[in-house]
Amino acid sequence: MDDSGAILCQLSALKDMLDQVNEEIEANFQTTREIESQIVKCSEFERALATRESELMKTAYMLQFEIKGLIAVNAESRTTRECLQKELYCIRKKRDEILERMNTKREAFSTLCLDFQKEINEEGNSKIGKLLDEKEYLENEVHLVRGKINSLQTSMSDFVDEIIEGIDAYNSALVVEIESGNIENDKLVKDINELKTTMLAAMSS
Repeated sequence: MDDSGAILCQLSALKDMLDQVNEEIEANFQTTREIESQIVKCSEFERALATRESELMKTAYMLQFEIKGLIAVNAESRTTRECLQKELYCIRKKRDEILERMNTKREAFSTLCLDFQKEINEEGNSKIGKLLDEKEYLENEVHLVRGKINSLQTSMSDFVDEIIEGIDAYNSALVVEIESGNIENDKLVKDINELKTTMLAAMSS
């Protein structure tokens, strides 16, 4: 009878131990399921972050391409402006040369007229009226030509100045767009770095 009681006690103890082991196994199963659930969530979060990073990188590449295009346009505009300035300088130089030649010819013409008048006075006064009329006519023609040249020079100078002002305004707008693009690009790079940091932190946890 004593042996049976001892056996029953041992069996009861073994049953308690078996129940405790089963509880521990069940707890381990529950912990494993929770870990697996966390792993699935982390994988989904990682995929979302990777997709977002891809989109941001694509946008960053597009912005960099646009910035390079704007820089190229800006450089081309500056080259065009320099060419126009050189052309304007050449035009003004030619204008000065033309004015100088006209002044020289006018002075020579005035000298010839004076000499001719003197010669006419020595020969007689019969043709003075006609020659004076011709002189007045020629002087009027010179005045008209000079006015046309001045008007043309003024129009050309205003036109070139207007073009240069337009180019300067366009260059200023390009500079603003380039600066805005750089700011947006820096922001995207910052977002990408933050996403990478978040992914690394999520993967570590």
